[in-house]
Amino acid sequence: MAQQVDGPDRAHRRPDGVSDATVEALGKLGEALECVERARGHLYELHQLIGHADLTLDEAMELFRTAGHPETAERIDRDLRGRNVIAGRWTFQLVEEFDDGYYALFREVDRRARDELAGGRRHLYEAEMKERRRSRGRPGHEARPAER
Repeated sequence: MAQQVDGPDRAHRRPDGVSDATVEALGKLGEALECVERARGHLYELHQLIGHADLTLDEAMELFRTAGHPETAERIDRDLRGRNVIAGRWTFQLVEEFDDGYYALFREVDRRARDELAGGRRHLYEAEMKERRRSRGRPGHEARPAER
């Protein structure tokens, strides 16, 4: 039978000497990174939506031609299909520049702060919040999965 152990696992316990203020600051940095992660998802969403829209223009052009409006189809083909979304860039280039620049630096700053200040441990703020908010001994409120 599996035995339930109380409290967070070692990876989510505050190392000796790490202050409340440091845990709070690391938690806020992690929250900021989570916002950037969400923004990155939206950037990829933009990339996929714009790509889909551009490919859908092929169908629209064909339908305009079939409906007897070749000049409209030609204008779409000439002026819109395959156009850069910003000067000199398609969305894949925006994604790459974001990933290689701002996003990579943000992740590195977060990782380095955790490594230097908390022994690399992640989500200390959340792990401690979980301990404060859960109802000990109640089903569904376990600190972690039972050990096997």
